Amino acid sequence: MTDERPAPAVRTVPAALAAAVAADPTRPLLTFYDDATGERTELSGATLSNWISKTANLLIDGCGLSPGDVAAVRLPAHWQTAAVLLGAWAAGLAIDPGSTSGSPATDAGTTAGGTADGRAADVAFVAADRVGGAPTSASDVFVLGLAPMAMPMRPAPPPGTVDYVAEVRGHGDHFAPRAPTNPTAPALGPATHEQVIATAADRASAAGIAPGDRVLIDADALPDPQDWLLTPLVAGATIVLVRHATTDGSVTERRIAAERVTRRLPAG
Repeated sequence: MTDERPAPAVRTVPAALAAAVAADPTRPLLTFYDDATGERTELSGATLSNWISKTANLLIDGCGLSPGDVAAVRLPAHWQTAAVLLGAWAAGLAIDPGSTSGSPATDAGTTAGGTADGRAADVAFVAADRVGGAPTSASDVFVLGLAPMAMPMRPAPPPGTVDYVAEVRGHGDHFAPRAPTNPTAPALGPATHEQVIATAADRASAAGIAPGDRVLIDADALPDPQDWLLTPLVAGATIVLVRHATTDGSVTERRIAAERVTRRLPAG
């Protein structure tokens, strides 16, 4: 029996993002909650695109990187992580998949010479509690404090590292790649763009996520960006990402109503 499911309409992550933003640049594309701090940050497609462009310009113009270089990302699921990942993909970089989730302990063994899959990392983005896990091969290490309202780090990051939020703001709001992203180029480790797009499309189909859905996602339960970022993005859905989610069911129900949530991941 042949697989009669239609192939995804896009084959790269930047193309999936462009399609999502083009549907309505003003709609909330990613809304982030942190129930431990009370933060709520809402980003339209246009606003998220600005952060992505700034990140891509930081990598190309600021760091002198080129398509095919590797970014090690040691960050939890967060709206700033979305900007870093999508910005790196826009710049043509591959992401080290062994460092996109989990606790600082999960990064053990990936620092000497590079990444979990053995390649040397050219740049690293690390949370403030994971600075020690940055690959030694990375020429530039950007630290993210993940503070509400994207405030700069206080105190400043350790010597030899740079505050991502403070640095990225100085770069341009628009980014034009030198060439379109190659669908067969690595995106997450050895997985190519077209492979991660296909995986995201399959997961969206299995979860019943359709264009226009508003998906509530538990960031701590689903720290893999393939789940919390790419699956809804490729499906044409928008994201409500919750970190440190409250166990108060009444708060969750009010949030579902206020955000007009139509799907939940994990299903609940």
